[in-house]
Amino acid sequence: MDLTLERAYETCRRMHRRYDPTYYWATRRLPADIRPATHALYGYVRTADEIVDGPRRAASAEARRAALDAWEGELQRGLAAGRSAHPVVGALVDAGLRHRLPLGELRTYMRSMRIDCAPVRIESWPELEAYMDGSAGSVGRIMAPLLGVPASHHAGYGRLGLAFQLTNFLRDVREDATLDRVYLPAEDRARFGVGEEEFTRAHASPELRALLAHEVRRARVLFAETEPAIAAAPASVRGGVRFAVGVYLRVLDRVERIDFDVLGRRAGVRAWQLPGAALGALRR
Repeated sequence: MDLTLERAYETCRRMHRRYDPTYYWATRRLPADIRPATHALYGYVRTADEIVDGPRRAASAEARRAALDAWEGELQRGLAAGRSAHPVVGALVDAGLRHRLPLGELRTYMRSMRIDCAPVRIESWPELEAYMDGSAGSVGRIMAPLLGVPASHHAGYGRLGLAFQLTNFLRDVREDATLDRVYLPAEDRARFGVGEEEFTRAHASPELRALLAHEVRRARVLFAETEPAIAAAPASVRGGVRFAVGVYLRVLDRVERIDFDVLGRRAGVRAWQLPGAALGALRR
């Protein structure tokens, strides 16, 4: 690997550590030869996320979508040429060639990112599944061959991405509402009698708590469904995957422990709680 490419991968590694330290430390549990590719994939999707939500994002939805189009075009040109002068794209193109990654999945990812450029209102569970299949399932299916998972279980890593994404939505209800995004399906909100105005209150209402309990059960089912795919991973990577799963299950545990009041109390996992998540993953 030449110096330019080494620097490109290092750029992605620093992005990963800065923006998502929990995922970064889970990646540190993976074999050294696949960590750079994981950083490169993160760098690409993180850049798309910054286009949509970052502090320097364009003012209009149309401009943000145009910026996503340009970012996707940068990757397509890099894949066609087998290289790119952009460090993040250059690292990802190299990783894709080196590990034979299905980077075409990123077209699905970018479709979900374009949805986030405008106010979001999800109407049904199938619609939410489709959104999450793009935003997180696609990344899971790219990671599966990188981790050496048998092809018969690649779809399971897509479902694992959905479990991660749904957990994030439950943790970030208030934050998403301030961005004019309501991901929890309208059909579920109607079933439990939850109006949109409830997402910005100081504390969760009994109706919202019941809705969140329902969605937590869905997330746990998704995690349970992926256990065969996780077990099918090589032993060298299984610990890293279980560490990530352990962290997200701790988030669900926390949501339950605070009686589903994600508006009034913090539901995320803090740095000092990561050793406990790791221990829980090893026990599983």
